[in-house]
Amino acid sequence: MVRVGHRNQLLVKVMTEDGTVGWGESGMSSRERSVAATISHFADFLVGQDSRRIGRIWQEAYRSQYFEGGRVLTAAISAIDIALYDILGKQLEVPVYQLLGGRQRDTVPSFASCMGTSAQELLDKARILVEAGWDCIRIYPSNFDNGGIYDPRASLSGTAEELIAIREEFGRAITLGIDLHHRFSVAEAASFCQMLPVGTLDFLEEPIRSETPEAYAALRKMVDVPFAIGEEFSSKWEAARFLEAGLTQYMRLDICNIGGFTEAMKVAGWCERHYVDLMPHNPLGPVCTAASIHMAAAVPNFSWIETRQSCVEQDLGFHDPRIFPVQVEMDGPVYVVPDAPGLGVEVDEDVARAVIPDHVESPHLRRPDGSVTNW
Repeated sequence: MVRVGHRNQLLVKVMTEDGTVGWGESGMSSRERSVAATISHFADFLVGQDSRRIGRIWQEAYRSQYFEGGRVLTAAISAIDIALYDILGKQLEVPVYQLLGGRQRDTVPSFASCMGTSAQELLDKARILVEAGWDCIRIYPSNFDNGGIYDPRASLSGTAEELIAIREEFGRAITLGIDLHHRFSVAEAASFCQMLPVGTLDFLEEPIRSETPEAYAALRKMVDVPFAIGEEFSSKWEAARFLEAGLTQYMRLDICNIGGFTEAMKVAGWCERHYVDLMPHNPLGPVCTAASIHMAAAVPNFSWIETRQSCVEQDLGFHDPRIFPVQVEMDGPVYVVPDAPGLGVEVDEDVARAVIPDHVESPHLRRPDGSVTNW
C-alpha cells in the first residue's frame, strides 16, 4: 500500500523464477488492507505455479473458496491478473495489447472531470479544459462538499443550472456528462433529468446504486439520457444483467475491480454484441491507467477513458513520476498507446517503500436530518 498524492494505491508485485517482475493494481480504494489479506491467501497456492496459465489461475483464484466472487476477491484477482499479463508481455517482448488481439487504435481519447464551489468556478474550469483540447467533459453535482452534509434534493436545481450554463457556453462542440456517484434515488434522478432541456446531457453516470437492475429499468422509462454504468461491477455476470436488459449505453468497467484483463475482455465482447462502447473507470494510478489503455487499444467498441491527469486536476498527484518514472504518456487529451513490452510501467520501489501510507477514508456523507447517504 503506497500513498500517491491524495490517496493510497495498492500495488501488487509478482516475480517469476527468471526474475521477471509484473505489476498490478487493485481498485478497492480505502479498503486496501482487506484486498491485501486476500492476496496473501491466494499466495499460499499461487507461488510455484506456471505464470503463463493466466486463465486457469483466474479460475482457481475465483473458485478457491466456497463463496465465490465479491468485490474484495475480484479486486485481488484483478491485480494479480494484470501483473501476470505484464510478465507475459515482458517475457515475449511484446506490449500487452498484442496478447489481446493487437492494437486497433494508436491513441486513446479521454474525458476530463471538473468540479467547483460555484457555478462560475465550474464554468471557468470547463473553459480551461476545452481550450486544452478536451471535447468530452464530466462534472459532479453541486453542494456535496459541505462539511459532510449532502442533500440530494437540494442540489438538483443548482446542478441543473450549472449544466445548462456549460451547454450554453460551448453548444454542441463538447460531449457533456455528469457523475451522480449513485447518490440519488430513482425519483430524484428522474426529477433532475426533467429539469434539463433535451440535449443538455450526453450521458448520466451512476445515478443510482446498481444492486437492483429493476430500479434502473424503472428510471430508464422516465429519462431519455444515455446511462454510463459499470464501475461497481465485479464480474461479467453483474455486467450481463445490465447489457441484456439494455440498461447501459456506456460500460464503465474498472479493470482493477472486475477481474483484470481476463474478465474485462469478456465483458468487452459482450458489450460489442449489444453495440455498447467501453468508457473505462480509471481513477487510480499509472498501473490501472496502463492496463486500461492496453485494453482500450485492443477493442473495437470504445468511447473515452476517464483521466485524472488533466490540467485542472494536477493537484491530485495520482501519477507521481518519482514513484512511477516510466508510465503511459498523454498528448493533450489523449493517451499514446505504448509499444514497450508488458504494460510499459516501471515502479521505483525504494521511493514507494519510503512513502508511509496513511489510511484514507472516503467521506461519510449525511443528509441534513442526520441519516447516512452515499459517497
